[in-house]
Order: sequence, then structure tokens, then C-alpha cells
Amino acid sequence: MTLYIVLGIAALFLIYLIATFNSFVRLRNLVKEGFATMDVYLKKRWDLVPNLVESVKGYAKHESGVLESVVALRNSSYDKMSSDDKIETNEKLTAGISRLFAVAERYPDLKASQNFLDLSSQLSKIEDDIANSRKYYNAVVKNMNTKIEMFPSNIIAKMFGFKRSKMFEAQESEKDVVRVEF
Repeated sequence: MTLYIVLGIAALFLIYLIATFNSFVRLRNLVKEGFATMDVYLKKRWDLVPNLVESVKGYAKHESGVLESVVALRNSSYDKMSSDDKIETNEKLTAGISRLFAVAERYPDLKASQNFLDLSSQLSKIEDDIANSRKYYNAVVKNMNTKIEMFPSNIIAKMFGFKRSKMFEAQESEKDVVRVEF
């Protein structure tokens, strides 16, 4: 009788182990899918930035600091970056693009340029797509990280090497309150 109880407990433990492992695999794949989707939009923005910089460059020659910082970020090889590097670089690129648009605000001719308007419109759509995919990615990362931290699944996560994923968070500059002055 005790043998059946021990075998029953071992079978339940094995079932729990397999189910928990499979749920980690499912969550890891959702995180990869979420990042891959977001990565498509980040790459589109990445490819749009040189055109935007060139558009601004003609009007704002003495604003070289802002242009150089965006170009320097953009010059790194996107395809060779790790996921964490892509997140970090794109967070910096978002801040740089914001500064680029702040420069553009000072040049009415630039703001009226059809090329700049088209690029701005494309960038705006891409930013909306990034925001939506960022929400999905962060949601699945939250689920994965929560499961990794909770007991007893944290033991299985350590046993099989499941690691926390990095959230795609807003930069401090994006969190600042925008001041509007007339």
C-alpha cells in the first residue's frame, strides 16, 4: 500500500514537473513571438531614421549635435544586436527622434516640407505599431517573469535554466511631463 502511495506522489510530481516545464516553454515562445513582432516595427523605424535625418539636415545644419547622436545610434549593426541590445538602442533612438522633432519645430519651412511630412506620417504609424506590439511583448514578459519568480515553479525554472526577460520600458525622457507654453 505504501508503495502505491509513493508511486502516486511520484507520478503527481512528474506530471507537475512536465506541465510546469511545458508552460515555461510556451511562455518563452510567446516572449520570442512578441519580440519578433515588435522587432519588425523597430527595424522599419530603424530604416526610416536615415531619411528623416537627411530631411532635417538640409534645414538645420547648425543642430549637428542632435543629428550626430541619432546617426551614431543608427550606425550600429541592427541585425547583429542581441534582443536586450535592440531594446536598449531603440530606447535611446526614441529619445533621439524626439529631440530631432524638437529641432524640426524650430524650422517652419522644414515642417511644411512634403518629404518631412511624409516621413513624419510614416514614423507616426510605425510608433503606433511599436506601442501596440510593446504592450503585447511586455504582457507576455510579465507572465513569464512572474512564473519564474513564483514558488514552486521558480525551482523548476532554475533547474531548466529559464531566465527573466527584459521589459521594453519607456525612457525617463518619455515619462517627463510635456510643458506647453503660449
